[in-house]
Amino acid sequence: MRVPLALYGAVLCLCVVPILSAQDAVKVDPKHYTLISENDQVRILKVHYGPHEKSVMHSHPNSVAVFLNDSKVQFTDADGKKTDSAFKAGEAQSTPGGTHLPENVTDKGMDLILIELKAAPAK
Repeated sequence: MRVPLALYGAVLCLCVVPILSAQDAVKVDPKHYTLISENDQVRILKVHYGPHEKSVMHSHPNSVAVFLNDSKVQFTDADGKKTDSAFKAGEAQSTPGGTHLPENVTDKGMDLILIELKAAPAK
């Protein structure tokens, strides 16, 4: 029995779409990302990585990160480019939306609060 080519195409699309679409950090990496609060303007996440822990590739909208301790992180972007960053406790940083895979590259835990900004409602 031959399965129509269209059926194969549909199955392939169903398998590939989740991989290509932006991945919500809370859904794909609940070990490191916890939803604290959400409204129509922001979503507030608690982020914790243990020593040398790595996430999975995921996305965030434009955000503000507030670091709760000194941290060193290596970010791998969707193209595989790696960037090293260091942050001091109490430092806040605005970050553009994008897709990345973070890794805590220290022997200490890394904690931060991430405030994801939602698009302004249309008037």
